[in-house]
Formats: sequence, C-alpha cells, structure tokens
Amino acid sequence: MSKSNVGLSGERGPILLAIMVATGLAALDTTILSTAVPSVVQDLGNFAQFPWLFSIYLLAQSVTVPLYAKISDLFGRKPVLLLGIALFILGSIACSFSGSMLFLILSRGLQGLGAGAIMPMTITIAGDLYTVEERSRVQGYMASVWGISSVVGPALGGLFCQYLSWQGIFVINIPLGLVAMGLLVKNFHETVHHRDHRLDWLGGALLTLGLSLLILALLEGGVSWAWNSLESWGAFGLGALLIAAFLWTQTRVAEPILPLWVFTRPLLLTTSLISFGVGAILLGISSYLPTFLERALGLPPLVSGSVITALMIGWPLAASYSGRIYLRIGFRKTSLAGIGFLLLGGLLLYTQAAHPWLPFIIGACLVMGVGFGLAATPIIVAAQASVDWKHRGVVTGTNQFARAVGSSVGIALFGALANSVLGHTGNTPSVQAVQGATGRVFLAILVVIGLTLIAGLFMPETDTHRPKPNETQAGPQQVEA
Repeated sequence: MSKSNVGLSGERGPILLAIMVATGLAALDTTILSTAVPSVVQDLGNFAQFPWLFSIYLLAQSVTVPLYAKISDLFGRKPVLLLGIALFILGSIACSFSGSMLFLILSRGLQGLGAGAIMPMTITIAGDLYTVEERSRVQGYMASVWGISSVVGPALGGLFCQYLSWQGIFVINIPLGLVAMGLLVKNFHETVHHRDHRLDWLGGALLTLGLSLLILALLEGGVSWAWNSLESWGAFGLGALLIAAFLWTQTRVAEPILPLWVFTRPLLLTTSLISFGVGAILLGISSYLPTFLERALGLPPLVSGSVITALMIGWPLAASYSGRIYLRIGFRKTSLAGIGFLLLGGLLLYTQAAHPWLPFIIGACLVMGVGFGLAATPIIVAAQASVDWKHRGVVTGTNQFARAVGSSVGIALFGALANSVLGHTGNTPSVQAVQGATGRVFLAILVVIGLTLIAGLFMPETDTHRPKPNETQAGPQQVEA
C-alpha cells in the first residue's frame, strides 16, 4: 500500500481511527476512575482496600501482556485486539452492577484481562503500519486521544459521582468498545502465514501466581496481617519462588511468552526499565492525588479531577512534539529530558504534601505530564525500530509488560506505605492521617524517579534516521487498508 499519506484521510486512516478509539477506551478508564474512588469508598466502604481497584486491574493486564504479544506474532494482531475489547466490555458491564467492593475488584480484574491486549496491540499495529519517521506524526494523533480523555474523563467522573452514580462511569465504555470493534472488523484486514505453535501455558500460570502473591503481600502486609508474620513471609517467599521458576521455564521452552533475549540487549533492557518506572510513577500520582485533595482540602470530585486533567494534558502535548525532538537529538536525550521534567514536577509535588495549594499542585502535575510525554514515547519507538516484524509484537509487549508490572508493583508499594498510616483509621481517616500517608507516597515517587533516571543514563544512543531493513514493510503478515 502507499505510504505517502499519514493521517485519518489516507489509505491507513480508518485503521488509525480504529486503534485510536480502542486506545481511548483504556485511556478514558484510567482517568475517569481516579476521581470516583472517594465516592466508591463512601458507597461500598473498605477504604484500605481501594488500592486493589487499581492493582487487580494492573495485575491482570501485566500477566497477560506478554501472552497476548506472543499470540499476536503467531496468529495476527486483529483477533487479539478484538478479544481484548470484548473482555473489556464484559468487565465494564460487571463493574456497573457491583454492589460490594469485592465484586467491583473482581470485575476490574476482568477489565484488566482486556486491557492487557488493547494497549500493546494498538501500539504494535501502529508500528506495523508506519515507519519511524511517520510515527513521529502518528504519535500526535495517538497523543490527542490521551489529551481528550484527560479532559473528558475526570469531568465525566466528577459529574457522575456528584449528580448521578459512580456506576455510570463504566457504562460509557460499552458504546466506545462496540465502535472500536466495528471499525476494526470493517477496515483492518491481515493475512497471516500459520504454522504449528506451542504456547507456554506453564510459564503464564507461574507468572500469574507469582505476581499475584507478591502484590498480595505488599497490599495486605500491615493491614490483614503483620509484616513479620508467617503469612507475610510465606506470600513473599512463595511469590519470589514462582517468579524464579517462571524465569527458568523461559530458558527451556521452545516458544517462551517472555523471551529472555530481550533483556540481554542494552537498548531493550533500559527502555523496559524506564517503562517500569513510568508505570509506577503515573499510577502513584493518578490514584492517590485526587483522593488526597478531596480528603485534605474537602474538594468535590469535579474539582479534584482537574489535577489529573493537567497531568494528562501535558503528556499528549509533549508526546505530539517528541517525534520532532527525537528525530533531531535522538531517543536517549529526549527520554532523559522527560525524566528531568518528572524529577522537577515530583519535587514540586512533594512540597505540597503538608500544606497543599491547588494552583501549585496543578502546575506541578502539568510539568510531570510534559515529562511523561517526553520520556515514554521515544522508548517505545526506539524499541520497535531495533527489531523486524516477527519480533515487534514481543518487543512491544515486553515494554508494555514492564510498564504494567511497574504500575502493579508501584501501586501495591505505595498502598503499603499509605496503609501503614491509614490502615487502622477506618473509612473516614483524619486530614492529618491523609496528609501523612500522601507525604510518604510522594517521597516514594521521588525515589522511583531517581531510579528511572539512572536507567535512562545507561540507555545506549541510537540512530533515528536508519531504521531496520524491514522497518518500512509489513513483513510476513500483510496488512491491508
């Protein structure tokens, strides 16, 4: 197909629109729930359990990303993305009928199973359709989805919580998901050369159980049981043992879901570590900041959501320009500049834990949003550009897996720090307790940013103007508009 036209009006335009709508499905859900947490807790109780609303979603996403990525390299991107959207819709329907915190947590897990396919597949399809130079423009379109979602999501979440019901925030996912599926079925056609495959189901099971136990130990330690208890040591120990067994199996099976050769390449290793940090930092801010503002300043959900809007506006604006920047100065320098903005914003945010002032916090979040846009976008393109088509799904999936695991571990770790203060305060903790817990979370976020900066310093320089030989081709799987 012709590669001359990059945009929604070209031959590839309908496919780009389809993956933009699919991306919007997950992006909207990220921003809309964060402002609804206080209303959910007020209705369902169990304040100490609210981190599970994010952790179970991220856990389900994390453990399925590498499996979906592997399947997409074997059988095609389209069926995997359609499956992910369908699961996300089912999870959203279940969330809207939740009458208890436990049922809502389990329903969020079902949503996570769908999100595990949506995010890596949309990025991989973009990598299949566009060259490195073209992706610098496509990023603007993809970033606009996050920008629109960042404005619409918190506003919708606040409106539903203040005037209707928080259950309604999940209902709006249904029409979006159906539109995305319709666009994909009509416009995205691919031919895959099939051969016999053996999927690594044992590895998938070990990864799922291992990560589940580690996150369980982090979230429930100091709440359901003491940190030095038999339950805590058992969960940590068995989880670590299962993860070690998973890594061992990946060196023994013919078709591993997470091939370890990815982590032997400096570029892929460092970009995955940066993604890990980005995931942890983002979820730490977006999940705790609105709750902090509502509890500490008494702000309504609609106002507290404006903070997340500032964060998400800065991200797509920076991401839309990041392509021009990394084509001039390279992926590494662009990513390091982004991490620098994250560090500045994190420092500004930490100063507000004890005496918060809303305009200053919004400004700090805007700075951090710019950092996310410059740090996260170049590393994905750099990783994809370093391999050909048959490995692009695995490489993209590994990068997204690292980000999802970072989000899962980050929210669990931050939850453990917060619960060390809030765990025994009931459903209505004092303002002082909320400020103390948030201060610990903000300090931990600063530490994660510092570690992410170290990973960025070790990222090798890459030539953005010399893509791989197969970079401009769809490869064995022919993609047609």
